[in-house]
Amino acid sequence: MTNASSTTAECGHLAGRREWTAFVVLLLPLLLVSMDISVLFFAIPSIDRDLAPSATQQLWIFDVYGFALAGLLITMGSLGDRIGRRKLLLLGAVAFSAASVAAAYADSPEMLIAARALLGIGGATLMPSTMGLVRNMFRDERQRGRAVGIWSGAMAGGIALGSVLSGVMLEHFWWGSVFLINVPAMVLLLVLVPVLVPEFKDPNPGRFDFLSVPLSMGAVLPVVYGVKESAAHGLDAKNALIIAAGLVVGLFFVRRQRGRGDAMISRELFRHRGFAAGIGLNALAAFAMMGSSFFTTQYLQSVLGMSTMEAALWSLAPSLAVGAAAPTATAIAQRTDRARVICAGFVIAAAGFAILALTGTDSLWLLLGGCAVMSCGIVTVMALVSDLALSTAPPEKASSAASLLETGQEFGGATGMALLGAVATAIYTADMPGSAPEAARKTLAGAVATGDGSLMSAGREAFVHSMQYASVTGAALLLAGAVLAAVLLRRMPGAATELAQEVPALTN
Repeated sequence: MTNASSTTAECGHLAGRREWTAFVVLLLPLLLVSMDISVLFFAIPSIDRDLAPSATQQLWIFDVYGFALAGLLITMGSLGDRIGRRKLLLLGAVAFSAASVAAAYADSPEMLIAARALLGIGGATLMPSTMGLVRNMFRDERQRGRAVGIWSGAMAGGIALGSVLSGVMLEHFWWGSVFLINVPAMVLLLVLVPVLVPEFKDPNPGRFDFLSVPLSMGAVLPVVYGVKESAAHGLDAKNALIIAAGLVVGLFFVRRQRGRGDAMISRELFRHRGFAAGIGLNALAAFAMMGSSFFTTQYLQSVLGMSTMEAALWSLAPSLAVGAAAPTATAIAQRTDRARVICAGFVIAAAGFAILALTGTDSLWLLLGGCAVMSCGIVTVMALVSDLALSTAPPEKASSAASLLETGQEFGGATGMALLGAVATAIYTADMPGSAPEAARKTLAGAVATGDGSLMSAGREAFVHSMQYASVTGAALLLAGAVLAAVLLRRMPGAATELAQEVPALTN
């Protein structure tokens, strides 16, 4: 069966009940992949007791999932376009389920690290495949915008939900239960996807460029790793060299893509300038979202003295507003200029950071309000620029387009934690008395660990001061993002105009 190659088919074909039901099913892997980013927050103490990992192994248990996910997104997006997005989604669901069972019953740190790596590989197949399928199922611009808006809200909510759900599970079961949550959902996916979701793939994909696989990983992984390590421990010569090595490999990767007809990243994706603009603006939004999480979670626990579970439950409160933000923004953008709504999203997010800059040492409601406002603005931007990038990409390259969006998001999030974390750390260290122990001068957790009342009070004051400076920095960058969006999206032609020339047929 072949899709129509007319503009009307691309922009006017309305999805029905079947497509929307399939869309709900496709939200399952999105929720699980985003939840697995935060699902270990409460489980680590139990894992420490049972498996006794070293400090390095504990870090890898946390981080290897994200590294595998980021490193393989581009590869899996290209593979999905070639072999079929539904097929890759089903293969990824099987891998994700198997890895979840392996992680749940891991009896050594090495086995858990390997299972988490396999979970990341499975996640890398699920994310671009599902977004690519959404791009193809919803050919009407209004419906696709609405679907991507719901998608963005679900992804943001999944990260918040993961930590809370893991805490609830650990109240009643052993630590492995946090992984077994994935299995029933994936089994349901394996049953329903073949029935509800049609297959889409590039009818003329060309050969698969195997050499580009290690080049893409060699470009992405060192940069993400170096930036995350810099966020945690500061930018030193070692981390700078790791980042530089990744950038050098990235140059070779880009040169190879530009010189090949069967490149992993097709030049067609960048034919419409909205695609590159969407990736860049989406990365900036991720920068703000992940950067803010560096200090808001610490504020709840170390400044207000909440337990981990209590802090996780309170952190869900802003998600209630976020769930409605993306669909609402999408509806508004369909009635007015999308560029203006994107700029407004950046300004709203900046206002959220400005509210965070007003917090004191006892400002729970101010913090939650600031986070809600900021998150609504960021999700607004993410939903609209994601739809912009996907709608301007050729339909047969939808998974590749989605993988680049998500890779940019990984870079943006890692950089946000590094930069805003560096600002906060510098102010905190400068504010702490020179007579304080080294650990107390480095982090608020170190000050709290001393048990010294005056030192703990000084640490809380210094942390709040550092959060205020980081918030002002974040607000300034988001206002710059609003200006950048206005410039990049000014007088931009619609995707439908450029796609009118040729909408390639897709094989169902």
